[in-house]
Amino acid sequence: MAAAEVPADLQLTAVDGQTRSIDEWLITFQMLGVVLDPFTYESSWILGTAGRVMETYREASLRTCFVVTGTIEEAKQFCGPWLDRVLVFADPDRAFVKAAGLEALPALFHLRQNRQFGGIAQGWQPEQWRALSNQVAAERRWSSPVIPTAADPVAYAGSAALGTSA
Repeated sequence: MAAAEVPADLQLTAVDGQTRSIDEWLITFQMLGVVLDPFTYESSWILGTAGRVMETYREASLRTCFVVTGTIEEAKQFCGPWLDRVLVFADPDRAFVKAAGLEALPALFHLRQNRQFGGIAQGWQPEQWRALSNQVAAERRWSSPVIPTAADPVAYAGSAALGTSA
């Protein structure tokens, strides 16, 4: 079951090596992100779609990001050219995944500055991603991306958020 909020002492490390508490990452902007597992087909299938959604909000007073359940090097390899366009965090111990109470990846999330979730959509369920995206767009007075597009994959449940060894 998804959590209502994340703890203040949760640490996130960006792929540039900068580690900060979630409170520090949220000090200026709310966060809209996608949690991805670089070792699953499910996350690779949605990377382009997730990037397109994040790019829609690039200028919208939000910190858009990917949280990748791997090391910094694995996150860099998985995200490739998205590294220049979206903030990427490495979560090798799945601390964020556990704190958020996620059960399936990929997962779209909206985290407010008080560390409470505005919403979470788990797996690739386009109607859930669209609803959450529309909610964020309305709150931010921004345009919402088209979800899904013809290029997006068909809906799927996703993979286990804690991986196969957790």
